[in-house]
Amino acid sequence: MEQFLQQIVNGVSLGSIYALIALGYTMVYGIIKLINFAHGDIYMLGAYIGYFCMTYFHLGVIPSLLIAMAICTLLGVIIERIAYKPLRNATRIAVLITAIGVSLFLEYGTMFFVKANVRSYPPLKGILTHSFKLGSIVVTAQQILIVCITIILMAFLQFIVKRTRIGKAMRAVSLDRDAAELMGINVDNTISFTFALGSALAGAAGILVGIYYNSINPLMGILPGLKAFVAAVFGGIGIIPGAMIGGYFIGTVEVMVAGYGNSMFKDAVVFAILILILIVKPSGLLGKETKEKV
Repeated sequence: MEQFLQQIVNGVSLGSIYALIALGYTMVYGIIKLINFAHGDIYMLGAYIGYFCMTYFHLGVIPSLLIAMAICTLLGVIIERIAYKPLRNATRIAVLITAIGVSLFLEYGTMFFVKANVRSYPPLKGILTHSFKLGSIVVTAQQILIVCITIILMAFLQFIVKRTRIGKAMRAVSLDRDAAELMGINVDNTISFTFALGSALAGAAGILVGIYYNSINPLMGILPGLKAFVAAVFGGIGIIPGAMIGGYFIGTVEVMVAGYGNSMFKDAVVFAILILILIVKPSGLLGKETKEKV
């Protein structure tokens, strides 16, 4: 039983990271029906920005986190304006191929500048090196930090979406873009804001995973990005609470498979869940079946 609870603690920590990345996928899809496969690479860039802030400028975790979020926000807007906005009325396959191209550009562009070497985050200091025991269950300060920051960011996101003017615009554009434009909503700015918000969350996830696993590389965004996409599909892509639930579910499943089975199969199980969801309930856990006019 105690081993099970320990795996739950580990799963919640990993799931928090997946949830932050999945939120970016689900918001962008909800607004413009685009699966932004470059999103996982924004997460990778956030990890590198945090690494340079902490290693070369000797900043603490929170200042580095805020800087990573700010720079990733700017990158998200630039990518949307340069790569996706000109294709607003293009076919979905054209936009999807562009997203894959942007992803490869970010990965190998980063590799060109920082090389392909695996880098380690600087050792943490102070309270972040501590761990706490509840019987035989060990909870590290890094895990507590990850969960707390994730909860704060998710609560802030919900506040923006539900309580602010731009959040109402996001919901309106998601529901009916043409009607929103007729009501005076600036659709282009709303879409850019959605990219900015999702990219900020991905940047935060990047630095948190750097702290947690203490290892980063230019291709680190590929697999977590795909798993976060699975999480978004599981919860109901386009639905923010669904992305949160999906992130924690996928993180917990992955840890359970590694802990009780074979860690080599954890990725296979995650993608098997994606196949199962697409067969049984393609709209996801919280999604509703809708008819699409063709």
